[in-house]
Amino acid sequence: MSGSFEKHGNIGVIRINNPPVNAIGATVRVALVDGVKALNSDPELQAAVLICEGRTFMAGADITEFGKPMASPNLPEVLDVMEGSAKPIIAAIHGTALGGGLETALTCHYRVAVASAKVGLPEVKLGLLPGAGGTQRLPRLVGPATALEVILSGDPVPAKAAAAAGVIDRIVEGDLLAGAIAFAKEVVANGSALPLVSARTIDPASLPADFFATARAGLAKAKRNLFAHQQIVDLVEAAVTKPFAEGILLERKAFMACMMHPQSAALRHVFFAERTAAKVAGVDDSVVPREVKTVGIIGAGTMGGGIAMNFLNAGIPVTLLEVKQEALDRGVGVIRRNYEATASKGKLTSEQVEQRMGLLKPTLEFADLAHADLIIEAVFETMAIKKEVFTKLDAVAKPGAILATNTSYLSIDDIAAVTARPQDVVGTHFFSPANVMKLLEIVRGAKTAPDVLATVMGVSRRISKVGVVCGNRDGFIGNRLLGAYGYQANRCVLDGATPEQVDAVIRKFGLPMGPIQMWDLAGLDIGYRSRQDREPGSFDERVTRASDRLVEAGRCGQKTNGGYYDYLPGDRTPRSSALTASIIEQVSAECGITRRAFTDEEILERCMLALMNEGCEVLREGVAARASDIDVVYLYGYGFPAYRGGPMHWAENEVGLPKALERLRHYAAESGDHWLQVSPLLEKLVAEGKGFKDLR
Repeated sequence: MSGSFEKHGNIGVIRINNPPVNAIGATVRVALVDGVKALNSDPELQAAVLICEGRTFMAGADITEFGKPMASPNLPEVLDVMEGSAKPIIAAIHGTALGGGLETALTCHYRVAVASAKVGLPEVKLGLLPGAGGTQRLPRLVGPATALEVILSGDPVPAKAAAAAGVIDRIVEGDLLAGAIAFAKEVVANGSALPLVSARTIDPASLPADFFATARAGLAKAKRNLFAHQQIVDLVEAAVTKPFAEGILLERKAFMACMMHPQSAALRHVFFAERTAAKVAGVDDSVVPREVKTVGIIGAGTMGGGIAMNFLNAGIPVTLLEVKQEALDRGVGVIRRNYEATASKGKLTSEQVEQRMGLLKPTLEFADLAHADLIIEAVFETMAIKKEVFTKLDAVAKPGAILATNTSYLSIDDIAAVTARPQDVVGTHFFSPANVMKLLEIVRGAKTAPDVLATVMGVSRRISKVGVVCGNRDGFIGNRLLGAYGYQANRCVLDGATPEQVDAVIRKFGLPMGPIQMWDLAGLDIGYRSRQDREPGSFDERVTRASDRLVEAGRCGQKTNGGYYDYLPGDRTPRSSALTASIIEQVSAECGITRRAFTDEEILERCMLALMNEGCEVLREGVAARASDIDVVYLYGYGFPAYRGGPMHWAENEVGLPKALERLRHYAAESGDHWLQVSPLLEKLVAEGKGFKDLR
């Protein structure tokens, strides 16, 4: 049973108990209806309290029911029964009342909560909208402006702010049930008519004439391409202009439209993919993680300082090592300035800044790392330097300490080989800026111990990162795929597309910037230097020749006010460059390429299908355990739009693997070289009529 009913004098108590988060599944819905019937059929009862067991109130709908036939009664039917109760029902909220949980509370006649509780309507984060009256009741209770803010953000609202807005009628101090029963008795004693949120109305004249037009225009800019957001504005407008019953019908129709939309399917895929990524393939749940109370970080530069901030934010003491006092002072100064900048925006107090800085111990001595449970090296991306660092670490780190290297492509096994404890060595590829970007690639070496992987995955959650375990191959997952994507973008430019067209196509698809803008931001000189150390046959010199010539002309990107694009001092807006255009045309001529016009569709297919194709190779080689892991990497590390689900999900569900294979074969034949080869795994899946979910 997911619910029970009991009597406390003249007050009934409807208890919901559906661990772990009291999701409103079929058994919970039945318990709610039964509770209301019990209340109204007992002449001794004058009111009821709805309360939940465990750590939270109803945290929302049962997401596992999405896309399946809904068992009767559905939630809107349940809420009609609750709101139609002849006796008052008081929702007693602790933990979170989210989505259907808040919608259930809104149909209760009153709501009380503990101060630590939060309420919200997060459906938009799954490409959906509240489907059980939330878009119609919340505006009537708190006003359209506040309702739009709550529904469009999807973020939880603390109980005190919810009380100030009118959602919560009383903050309960002490025992929630006792406080709710006391409130219910006050309601009974007062004897007033039952307040129904659905019966409230909003005077359209109380709003600016352009209120909803302004809201739509803002969304078109800030949330471009997103389907559910505009539907939400329409529904809140309906709450102002139409009767409740008509608004509910419109809400249900819009909810189903969102449910069937590819964006919601993609966002639900992301929801499960992120949680699946946290399960390390090959590591049993019985593996006990190691304890991490203190952390050491080697290198106080941009990456090292950013990594340190993650741990300081989580309240974990950090020993920060540098080889020179000047570099150490500079790194500590940058960390402090970052915190002070955050405080100046009201996001931290001065006390919190000092608390974080107080957890930081700067040092020049390797011996000061002797007591750290986890040590992360963040020095230059050079194998010789990293081996030197790990040799020293092996000598000073305590037994059982985890030794991690922040590398984007170097071999973890080669680094681990210089130690006497390769089982304790792991890769931790943070993304820049490390204190902002959520992705953490956790690189498994050949001898990395299972408890090390379990520990680092747990640590990633403690520091608010999304961890993905990957195999030890050049570029791991993210940068490996980036190479294929970047090659196709470069090839399009060499063959006749302009940088402006390529970037515009990718931005329109939903990424925050195109690949060429990204190179200018990162610095063209980084790729230039890396190619000096690579074997000439390991990359296509033709597609990088224009970039190399730009660097040799002093154009390294934004930092030199010129790369592929021109930039004004202090302005990151890319502007077309006549010099760049002439260099590209010259390189094309040298390579014997006759430039031609490109359609936007071809650019998109070549770039994005190349991502998926390389992802197939990453899967085939075992570098990624699941296609969904690749999606998570690209969502959180490279700005792939979440509403498209990631490159693997997009290719399988929006393009279709058979069509993707056909287009890749076409482009491979057209290019006439070996730089685009169709993955054997993709060929196999299509031939067998299977998809990425069939891979186990």
